Amino acid sequence: MKRQNMHKNVNVRAVFLESPTKTRMTHGQYPCNGNYFSPEGETPTTAIIASHYTASWANHYLGEYVARRGYGFLGWNTRYAGAPVATGFNLENALVDLGVGVRWLREVAGVEKVVILGNSGGASLMGAYQAQALDPHIDPGAVPVEELESLIPADMYISLAAHPGRARIFTEWLDPSVTDENDPLSCDPDLDMYNPKNGPPYSDEFLTRYRAGQVARNERITAWAEAELARLRDERPKGDGTLDGKGTFGAPSKDGVFDRFFAVPRQFADPRFLDLSIDPSKRRVGCYMGDPRESNYSGYGLAPITSAREWLAMWSLSKTQVCIEEQLPRITQPAMVIFANYDQGVYPSHAHAIHDALGSKDKRLVFLDGAHYFESDGSRAELASVISDWLEDHGALPV
Repeated sequence: MKRQNMHKNVNVRAVFLESPTKTRMTHGQYPCNGNYFSPEGETPTTAIIASHYTASWANHYLGEYVARRGYGFLGWNTRYAGAPVATGFNLENALVDLGVGVRWLREVAGVEKVVILGNSGGASLMGAYQAQALDPHIDPGAVPVEELESLIPADMYISLAAHPGRARIFTEWLDPSVTDENDPLSCDPDLDMYNPKNGPPYSDEFLTRYRAGQVARNERITAWAEAELARLRDERPKGDGTLDGKGTFGAPSKDGVFDRFFAVPRQFADPRFLDLSIDPSKRRVGCYMGDPRESNYSGYGLAPITSAREWLAMWSLSKTQVCIEEQLPRITQPAMVIFANYDQGVYPSHAHAIHDALGSKDKRLVFLDGAHYFESDGSRAELASVISDWLEDHGALPV
């Protein structure tokens, strides 16, 4: 670490705000909220903002570490935070909510330089925000166009223990051996990674068929979701009122609120869970939940329950607006990509793909020993020091 004067005490300020597309709810809850970490008695001129699709990151593990090094840290939640899964998620409204946090840092916290931190699944969301703020390109849907074209960009971008997007990682984990979406036990043994006849280790021929099967399953669900939405749109009864999306529930599309919720079985089936020779790193055999096969049949996953609209917006490979090929080339500010060597669900190829896709000329790829959230002793302190050193190298000095 370049500067050794660590701050002893950290101030935590709760922030609650309305959004341009969501007022305070009738029971009192604000749609946007979070915690701002800062060194006690100081006003940082540089601050990091981090958020996620559904996880509440108001108390993100890096907040205190970053504040002790003289920087601000806003753990920020959109209106969708706190849901166990992202049912009802709407990208356009989420981006507007992120803009509320960035604007608060600029106009209230007195921050001169804002740093986007995309951690884990939140990286694709934060990358989409920065890309949209720099170069508006996302379909606004039912959100007023001016709201999505007036987002304030950050000055730097950090990708931390991140995959290239939810649709892509979801598909890479998706079990292609499922033959009936309504039967969680249906299985094609020739596409089953847990069938000992197939491996591990897995042959190149099997992996080619397997990855193609994962994409095909994703596209089958996409086709069903599109057809189901068309059926609902054409046949559902309609009232005389107009939906504005500012009520307590729902986020309307261009055609109003309508949707169909459904379950997606078997979502822990990436061959890299068992075969460490694929995309090699320092990770151990297993997945985030432990035993991959047990996890695959547990009923849990990134989206055990989703909806037709949400599927197309977030999980569909061919329909989602969130993908690194679309967003990251638009980001030209200084950028750093950090990979966790012991991560059991994000892999070196992901870090390289993110680094290569960034439009920044000034970009750095860093490999650090640590698990997905750097839980092991000392790894979070090292991570915070690497980040603060990089910020200082780019003129973002601590207080």
